[in-house]
Amino acid sequence: MTDLQTRPGAAAGTTGAPAARPGPLLAIVLSGQCMAVLDSSIVNVAVPTIRTDLGASGAALQFVIAGYTVAYAVLLITGARLGARYGFGRLFQLGLAAFTLASLACGLAPTTGSLIAFRLLQGAGAALMVPQVMSLLQRTFTGAARTRAIGLYSAVLAVGVALGQVLGGVLVSADLFGTGWRPVFLVNVPIGLVLLVAGARLLPKLPGDASRGFDVPGLAVLGSALGLLVVPLVLGNELGWPVWGWAMIAGSALLFGLFVAVERRVARRGGQPLIPGRVLRAPGLRPAAVGLFTIMAAYAGFMFTFALHQQAALGHSALRAGLCSAPVAVGFGLASLRWHRLPGRLHGPLPVLAGVLLGGGYLLLGVLLGGGDGIGVVVLVETAALGLVAGCAYAPLFARALAGVAPEDAADASGVTVTVLQLGQMTGVAVIGSVFLGQVDLPAPAGESGHALLVTLAVNGAVVLVGAGFAAWSRRAVR
Repeated sequence: MTDLQTRPGAAAGTTGAPAARPGPLLAIVLSGQCMAVLDSSIVNVAVPTIRTDLGASGAALQFVIAGYTVAYAVLLITGARLGARYGFGRLFQLGLAAFTLASLACGLAPTTGSLIAFRLLQGAGAALMVPQVMSLLQRTFTGAARTRAIGLYSAVLAVGVALGQVLGGVLVSADLFGTGWRPVFLVNVPIGLVLLVAGARLLPKLPGDASRGFDVPGLAVLGSALGLLVVPLVLGNELGWPVWGWAMIAGSALLFGLFVAVERRVARRGGQPLIPGRVLRAPGLRPAAVGLFTIMAAYAGFMFTFALHQQAALGHSALRAGLCSAPVAVGFGLASLRWHRLPGRLHGPLPVLAGVLLGGGYLLLGVLLGGGDGIGVVVLVETAALGLVAGCAYAPLFARALAGVAPEDAADASGVTVTVLQLGQMTGVAVIGSVFLGQVDLPAPAGESGHALLVTLAVNGAVVLVGAGFAAWSRRAVR
């Protein structure tokens, strides 16, 4: 009997259509996921040409970059609930279509204002599409096939950020037909069209549950809370952490507390909360989610500060910086794919052991780079090893976070988990980036930047050690 099977739909008595061709299914949904991840970083290297071509101000350029991330993060959980109600395949296709059209509009945008608007729409499309990926994997695969699928999902998340920097550098440098920055958006269009055609034929017809309510009060409060948190996280570094940013963060904390109260009230009245309590009570989910948050915060913070150090202190081009960052991403991806081939007795303690090694690895890398020396073979090998260890901490913890979730709650758990990962990445860039930029004024001599990177990587190490503690807690919870 195969590990690939159809699981019951969310509605009682419904079943989904079998996915007879698992390879094409994975290719479609993970390609969509990859495009969404790429677009969070591919635009960064195009900023100088956008400024020149459109005459954009510094603030406008920040919103070109941040608009996508804000819309994406705020709407992820809403996208998950819509998928549960109307069908995961249907919402994946709808989100992919919106993302593809918005990418076309971005690539043809005549002004900075229109580009910002289309970036918001692009982020909204990604938020509709991305939660359905994990829901489809959870509902369609079981056993070893699910482990492999989640490993591929993790690899896409890890490699996508670095690949975005490399691909963006290649496309902007090529200046195809004199189009400058526009191909960084237009490259999504042919890929999206192919995926839409293939998805119409190959995605499983898992039905939605029309009885799933929208919990409008919960959506409104959570969306507001996430918006108040995400905007200062995304823009705080560039704007010097203004007072209004801290006020928004404080307001988000109050709204998260209100959200908990609203959800409890909805449940007491027999309604359907946006995030059912049983999802958060799933064995090991909460400590595993915190552990994943710390791992992704440290990883994203490292990728951000490492790129800054290379470009503003070592004089690397964006393309070269992306290539030098590739080994850690490749190591992360390989470990995410292969960790389950380790002896079974190691699977349980692996996130803890890898987390401890990862903390030491960040500190070792800081020592290697602290003197301001160039990026040599030793550093590249060490970053590749760092990626392998990070993947061994992340991927089994990700699988553990979802292992105790019932199939009918896959969409809600997917929305929560993906949102946690996205918030972890943004927090890492904002907080760890601030640690680095607080130590040095860029551009700076390589030695000064190297020392700042040493301090930053020591903080990174401490963060992942905290995550290792939560990984140990999650293991106890699932026993």
